[in-house]
Amino acid sequence: MAGSTSGVGTTFGLPNYHGELIALTPSDTPLLSASGGLSGGKQTDSPAFEWQTYDLRDAASRPRLEGADAPTAESRVRGNVENVVQIFQEAVSTSYTKMAATGQYATPGSYSAGGAPNPVASEHSWQVMQSLKQIARDVNWCMWNGVKVKPANNSTARAMGGLLSVITSTAQTKSGSALTASASAATDTITATHDLSAGDQVVFTDVGASTTIVAGRVYWVKSVSTTVSFKIVPTSDTSATAITVGTATVSFYAINVANTVSTDDVNQLLQSVFDNGGITEQGTATLFVPSGQKRRLSAAYAAAYGQADPMGGTRNVGGVALNTIVTDFGTLNVAIDRALPADAIAVVSLEQVAPVFLNIPGKGVLFEEELAKTGASDKSQIYGEIGLEYGNQAAHGVLRGLFA
Repeated sequence: MAGSTSGVGTTFGLPNYHGELIALTPSDTPLLSASGGLSGGKQTDSPAFEWQTYDLRDAASRPRLEGADAPTAESRVRGNVENVVQIFQEAVSTSYTKMAATGQYATPGSYSAGGAPNPVASEHSWQVMQSLKQIARDVNWCMWNGVKVKPANNSTARAMGGLLSVITSTAQTKSGSALTASASAATDTITATHDLSAGDQVVFTDVGASTTIVAGRVYWVKSVSTTVSFKIVPTSDTSATAITVGTATVSFYAINVANTVSTDDVNQLLQSVFDNGGITEQGTATLFVPSGQKRRLSAAYAAAYGQADPMGGTRNVGGVALNTIVTDFGTLNVAIDRALPADAIAVVSLEQVAPVFLNIPGKGVLFEEELAKTGASDKSQIYGEIGLEYGNQAAHGVLRGLFA
């Protein structure tokens, strides 16, 4: 049975099994990997780091008189943008017995597929590798969803600002979707003015004190008692038992069934980003989508270009293959990222995006080191301080409120 254990890993908490080892959790990190990964990116020597931006005046006709003096001097003002590195720190502790007992199995005498033994030869090293994967997943999630926190003292942890929180100029919402900034929940009922019907969707941006709902995940409306209250379920089966949200203050997108992504939605988003100086380098212009939006995007382009099977036939018209997408504003790569909210699609000018690492003297930017001995176990910590440089926020864009 998969899961987790805290504290020292022992033969009781981390039993051995026979046979092939198969991961249940995906470890892909599309945005992080595409922008440099944990072994690429840039470095800083401060917890807060900056980069500069500048603009040029609008193009216009500026005729000058023959023989006239030089015009009044004009200079372009530079601006600065700031983000912070966030500490990513994990610890692993493995008992001496656990490291030695590689031949002790939790299912003695059971059938072993192909006679395969325990595939984990070094428990501590294997656990360290899983911690690194978890850090990579967390970094990728924060690069999208993080909200910048730059504390005045060490009573609050630093947090990087992710793309969804910094994109302002080119952030759009699908027509007909509504963001409720603050609503109250009690037991299984959410109270907020809305126009939702059973079968519509809700995606939370803030879950408050609730422990039963997750931000960015799609939920379905089970029932609507009035225009100011409704209940939700975790699947499209509206006969399921309503989720007990608890007492909380929440924020969410209310998404009607009709709010499915269209090719015009994509072009409108791309036009906004293009007009603001983004997606000018075709090799790095990328449309990031969660799994549900990937399916709907394929269907939208297939329908728009008369291709009944989006994965077959001619693949160079309208981008119906959708590993690339041909648009009015160039050809974009398409990447599926599990960290994106279910109701969102985002366009990213990847040439402006990079992870930024604080280099710890004598150790590096992301490292494992032994911790002090306090008993019969090996202890290690994995440590790194990582932030996000995103260039011009208007060179990226996001569309929220899409039916998933």
